Formats: sequence, C-alpha cells, structure tokens
Amino acid sequence: MLSRRSLFTTLILPLALGACVTTQEEMLVKAPRIALTDAARYGALEDNGFRIPAADPDDIKPRNVRQLVNNPTGQEPGTLVVDPRNRFLYLVQENGKALRYGVGVGRAGLEFSGTANVGTKREWPSWRPTDAMIAREPAKYRPWAGGMAGGETNPLGARALYLFKDGKDTLYRIHGTNEPWTIGEAVSSGCIRMMNQDVIDLYRRVPNGTKVVVFPG
Repeated sequence: MLSRRSLFTTLILPLALGACVTTQEEMLVKAPRIALTDAARYGALEDNGFRIPAADPDDIKPRNVRQLVNNPTGQEPGTLVVDPRNRFLYLVQENGKALRYGVGVGRAGLEFSGTANVGTKREWPSWRPTDAMIAREPAKYRPWAGGMAGGETNPLGARALYLFKDGKDTLYRIHGTNEPWTIGEAVSSGCIRMMNQDVIDLYRRVPNGTKVVVFPG
C-alpha cells in the first residue's frame, strides 16, 4: 500500500513542474514532531477560494517553525534577510529581534545573492519557466512555456514576492510551496520557498519596496 507521501508524489508532484520546483528525490526521513502549539500555526486554511492543507507535523523540523529570535543579521528593522547556508529567512524587527522562518533554497549554482527590493507581490501567482530553464531542460519545462495559472498545484504556492534589482526583475522569488517537507533543504531551481502558512504571514507584513539582502549560499 502506498504511504500518504508516496501517493501524493505519484498523483500531484508531476503537475508541479517549474521554476522553484523540487529537483531531487523527496526526503524520506521524517523530522521530530513539533509542539502542538506550533503545529496549530500550520493548520488547514481556506484562502481566496483555494484550500491549503494542514502541514503534517512530521514534515516540519522544530528549527523551521516560525519564531521570534535575536537578530543575527546586522540589518535594520524592516529588512528581509535570506540566509541560504543556514536555510532561514529573517524579517528584522525592533529591539534587536527578528522573525525567523525556515525556508527551502536553490541548489548550488542556481541561487541569487546580493541586495534587492520587493518589486511586486502577488496572491496565488501564475508561473512560467524562464527561457534559460526551457533551454536547459526542454522536455521538462517546454510543456509549461505558456504558463500555469495560480492554484493549489502551482509550485509558487499561495503567495510570491518578486525581487527586483536596479528596477529589473531578478527572476528570483520568495514564494510558497505545496511541498512542505522540502523546507530546510536545497532543492529548488534558485528561488526561496516557504510553507504556505508562513508565506501568507510574511506577505501581510512586507510592503512593496522592502529591502532584501540575500547572503551567498
């Protein structure tokens, strides 16, 4: 009999092709269970006509739970900081604190680093692979060259923040994912992925124009 995760992978994962999708075998070792109070943050949601399923507590490592920590970034309040090496995203707060989220990051050679700004924000964004992705893996990405509408199987999840540098789209996104067990791993085609419940929380807190600092991976 197929396990829950194997059945999900068999039926759903082939639909989620695109920029920022998983590009390695899914992780088979389950993480320690998080506290019930933390698990409640990742319950099922109804959002703009779409349903976000509850994240399985076995899929969430305790270190990746959204939490307030001492600010380790040296950046000013209001700044978003991505630390790909440690696989965290920080929203810097006042009084030496930061709101920390666990994230999935891009594989080596595919990630962006430097300073950018949130150029635009979208709820349930559509997606299409970049021309470079189509050229690199045409069999995988060409079927989606016309784009994929936003929705529950879209690899960008419930929200996306689009990063711009010097007024130009970097093609680098901070976005949700329908694969919460990949948080904390280096699995995407360059973007930063978050649990849908976390990216909705972040989206509410971050205005357009927010400074984003991405450390080298």
